[in-house]
Amino acid sequence: MASISHPRVLITGATGFLGGYLVSEFADQGYQVVATGRKAQALAALADRGASATVAAELTQLPGLADQIGPIDYVIHAAALSTVWGPAEDFILANVEGTQAVIDLAQKAAVKRLVFISSPSIYSGRADRLAIKETEFDPDNHLNNYIRSKIIAERVVRAAVADGLDAVILRPRGLFGVGDTSIIPRLIKVNGKIGIPLLRGGRGLVDMTCVENVALAARLAAEADGATGVYNITNGEPRPFKDLLDQFFAELGQPPRYRAVPIQLAMAVATTLETVYELADLPGEPVLTRYLVCTLGYSQTLDISRAQADLGYQPRLSLDAGISQYIASLDAASSDDASLDVSRG
Repeated sequence: MASISHPRVLITGATGFLGGYLVSEFADQGYQVVATGRKAQALAALADRGASATVAAELTQLPGLADQIGPIDYVIHAAALSTVWGPAEDFILANVEGTQAVIDLAQKAAVKRLVFISSPSIYSGRADRLAIKETEFDPDNHLNNYIRSKIIAERVVRAAVADGLDAVILRPRGLFGVGDTSIIPRLIKVNGKIGIPLLRGGRGLVDMTCVENVALAARLAAEADGATGVYNITNGEPRPFKDLLDQFFAELGQPPRYRAVPIQLAMAVATTLETVYELADLPGEPVLTRYLVCTLGYSQTLDISRAQADLGYQPRLSLDAGISQYIASLDAASSDDASLDVSRG
């Protein structure tokens, strides 16, 4: 490999929510960042976050672009089809075949390490689970196609490790932060329409993670001598679901609207909806899925002691600070929108 003055890292899914924070984290630490994704215009905007080069391509095209990409020291594979519903073949293409293509590129480049961003959704099930260790998952979990694809993708990564590739797997739980377009925006929307369904009184413990902490963990995972296997990543501050919602909406200045729903009823409705969508091949996704019921109704907390011991991981941003920072960003966006409306008037 050619000698370079600063380590060079390739980040897949760089235009995604986590991807942008990964670009910033590595660039701020002096890395040369090669950002990859499918949309050239969105990639170009990452120059402001420190990306030194961009490659617009599908994941499966990356091995063929090895010469164009040039020498790389690390790969952070964050790209994924991440949704609760969809055809199995779509998830296999994006999350399994895409991961294999990234592995092929990493092997061609003889990288020092590949860091694969997986998902703790593979732990999901119809039971409370506390302080889950990395080995405690069902390899036959078929709760949804996304989960299945991530389990298979992890298997592909392990096979590459057995073949000599240095790679580690991260499972970050419940990412949120400024720029989030998934978890919190959906809660705000549901609260404004029909109210937030509260299963089992909202007592289930939830582990959330500030996205900045996940980006930090990815860099530590790339750098840590002797890092191996799988690492859970959270803020290490599990709280009851309802307590989190109360805090969030209090800071937002909006009253939360809860709708108590028996969990058995919610699961029955979700199962029926999924069956109808599958048999009728309906577009979109059911408003309620079994995975969502498990996520909202049961406790799931992760043991992060391996990441703390092996990677030196300690959350940089607390949960309280992360929530306040996110609310401030929403307030700023609202002020900007109001100013724009006035100027147009």
